[in-house]
Amino acid sequence: MTQPLTGIRILDLTRLLPGPACTRMLADWGAEVIKIEPPEGDYANRLGLPADAPADQVAPLYSIVNRGKQVERLDLKSEAGRARLLSLVTESDALVEGFRPGVMTRLGLGYEALREHNAALVYCAITGYGSDSLWAHRAGHDINYLAMSGVLDQIGERGRPPAISNWQIADLAGGALAAAARICAALVQAKLSGQGSFVDISMTHEVAALNIIAEHGLALAAARPRGEDWLTGGWPCYGVYPTGDGRFLAVGALEEKFWHLLCEALQMPHLKALGCSEGIVALRVRKELADRFATQSLAAWTEFFDGIDCCVTPVLTLAEAREHQLFKD
Repeated sequence: MTQPLTGIRILDLTRLLPGPACTRMLADWGAEVIKIEPPEGDYANRLGLPADAPADQVAPLYSIVNRGKQVERLDLKSEAGRARLLSLVTESDALVEGFRPGVMTRLGLGYEALREHNAALVYCAITGYGSDSLWAHRAGHDINYLAMSGVLDQIGERGRPPAISNWQIADLAGGALAAAARICAALVQAKLSGQGSFVDISMTHEVAALNIIAEHGLALAAARPRGEDWLTGGWPCYGVYPTGDGRFLAVGALEEKFWHLLCEALQMPHLKALGCSEGIVALRVRKELADRFATQSLAAWTEFFDGIDCCVTPVLTLAEAREHQLFKD
């Protein structure tokens, strides 16, 4: 499966991160993506650049999320611009937009209007809170969607404030990935039935639906505070441990076979029955592991575990990850 979307045309009216990342994936999978920008261009092409950056310099974020796309500039507030978009709609399979609810309708380009020109069109709207929800018209960003979904409250260490990830969970998982998946499903339906559909992506609702482990705990009436759930600090077999040089190891020895192998490798067989321990016992086991890992550098531990298949890996910096052989094969 190299280019499964070959022959599919997508119109991309989105900006910034969630929508462009979604359509980049569709382009990577073979779709022809036409990015529709206003006459002055997408403001995201200067996002994050210093004030004195050359006029022709393009922001890396814009280049990253818009690779593999064609660009066409249209003034959708003009008759000519709307006419051109409608002509593209008749020849396209899907359209993706990320405006606030109502913007496209006011332009005469909402789903109901566009389906008159192409009944099989898949129309995807990516919004923060949904196109028809109580908060449909509220502004927000990734941090707000995570906060409202209950996800942000779960991220971080025991006894400390919620932590903010530099991986935009709501934008990319709740937005880009969810939209790409639902668009592909809707395209299959359109090919089978000849009828398109409106795909309503609420990043808040989508990321809430993906909060599966916390939901599991809630269903058991045992949801834990931040940093105390199984995978966020509760079980010693799963966590991040500092090494002697101030770096970190990621330990993911969840299954008994991996935990036992880890304990044997560290010559700590007395911990074998305590990998999924909780409370005071878990804190004691975690302290023993931390003390052991603090005796050597990250490089030494990386070499040590290289031949031991027990789910222990170095925590790499972004630069190190990009240079690792794993990403060069």
